[in-house]
Amino acid sequence: MPKVLISDALSEAAIQIFKDRGIEVDFQPNLGKDKDRLAAIIGDYDGLAIRSATKVTPKILENAKKLKVIGRAGIGVDNVDIPAATAKGIIVMNTPFGNSITTAEHAITLMLALARQIPQADASTQAGKWEKNRFMGVEITGKTLGVIGCGNIGSIAAERGIGLKMKVIAYDPFLSPERAIDIGVEKVELDELLKRADFITLHTPLTDKTRNILDAKAIEKMKKGVRIVNCARGGLVDEVALRAALDSGKVAGAAFDVFITEPATENPLFGHPNVVCTPHLGAATTEAQENVALQVAEQMADYLLRGAISNAVNFPSITAEEAPKLKPFIALAEKLGSFAGQLTETGISKVQIAYEGEVAQMKTKALTSAALAGLLRPMLGESNLVSAPIMAKERGIIVEETTREMAGDYESLITITVVTETQTRAVAGTVFADGRPRIVNIKGIRMDAEFAPSMVYITNLDKPGFIGRFSSTLGEAGINIATFHVGREAPGGSAVALIEIDGELPADVLEKVRALPQVQSAKPLHF
Repeated sequence: MPKVLISDALSEAAIQIFKDRGIEVDFQPNLGKDKDRLAAIIGDYDGLAIRSATKVTPKILENAKKLKVIGRAGIGVDNVDIPAATAKGIIVMNTPFGNSITTAEHAITLMLALARQIPQADASTQAGKWEKNRFMGVEITGKTLGVIGCGNIGSIAAERGIGLKMKVIAYDPFLSPERAIDIGVEKVELDELLKRADFITLHTPLTDKTRNILDAKAIEKMKKGVRIVNCARGGLVDEVALRAALDSGKVAGAAFDVFITEPATENPLFGHPNVVCTPHLGAATTEAQENVALQVAEQMADYLLRGAISNAVNFPSITAEEAPKLKPFIALAEKLGSFAGQLTETGISKVQIAYEGEVAQMKTKALTSAALAGLLRPMLGESNLVSAPIMAKERGIIVEETTREMAGDYESLITITVVTETQTRAVAGTVFADGRPRIVNIKGIRMDAEFAPSMVYITNLDKPGFIGRFSSTLGEAGINIATFHVGREAPGGSAVALIEIDGELPADVLEKVRALPQVQSAKPLHF
């Protein structure tokens, strides 16, 4: 039975989802504040469910010997060390849709508050003043709303802006022209948005490319009197530059829900009369908190019990329907990669992976990750399904995928070709109706062999006597042969053999095998 630790507050309904699915739950809602305690006990759990209070650091992950998945009830995963989790093969999930409406609504609310100076007018009125002429606002209707980042939340904010009779323009490199038309926005470049927008709302993640996307230079390009709303991430706006623009009147107002440093007990924007601030309330509605809690429980349970992956930030998604079909092919890809990796002794420059037949219609990104994990593990040890693509990229290995509808004699075929400094080696395999992966081609030579824990791979000349001498050599050493698979290019030509044995092949016996006539190379393999 999988075991999940919940270290932040999560609803009873979410906890019940785990229990109903047969998963043991340890609910410790204040544990996230105690890093040392969390690090001490994390090794007992298969899953960790968190909100924003828990900080998943490399120290905690170092002790997470069994951990398979971290589920964040919310969209931001800034509190999880993604590279460290990825290196350990831990899936990191978030819930990007559970609080989308709530966050978009908050951005629109702050925009309206800015337009009519509602917080300032409220404070003045409740202080016993009646400053009716002091708080002169602006209409929303007919104004241009610039949306930076038009993904899930940004598109909802754009739709709300259109509903308020605003002209909406959007900057998002990943927004297709068709999608822009569907939601009714005009797609523009960033400089054009800055020049045209009366209001700017940010809805993009914080990355190296988006950090300080609104800096002093960007602000200089804006209209005088622009108003800026940020309900996305602290760090998207240069707060010091924005304060200067507010002081000069270049920017008429700003409304921020997120800050570079949180909790924000002090900030350059605080105290300015035209600034509205809230304490990261973007997702703070009853509906949103319940939605993300239920969603993360469902996602984690699906992964732990069925292998389904939803909304992972470090691995391709796999539906519950796809997972059982994909599982044997993931095993095949990993074993084919391992076969090639165990035979590779020089630097790898390129890996070509061809998917043919039915497997070409599956999630090939996941299969490629499995192949790379198997390929790199003999050389690097720590390679896993999640970390392998990054490790390959770091080492300058070119990875190429191709797909074809037809697979020759097989319903599905995966071929891995590894190019090294000295040679090119190809191996192909399939999965038959029994669900067990098998090798069907090595170096262009047909073969039909299942993988086994201990095997010997031999290249030899196709001459009489090889099989007898090899069998006698192992028999004299007391080593039992379980299966013996051979293939050849042509009679008398190059041949290969893949032999399953019981137990290990001692070094002295391996040397005797290598010394046999016709044997060109011999290598023990483990799967």
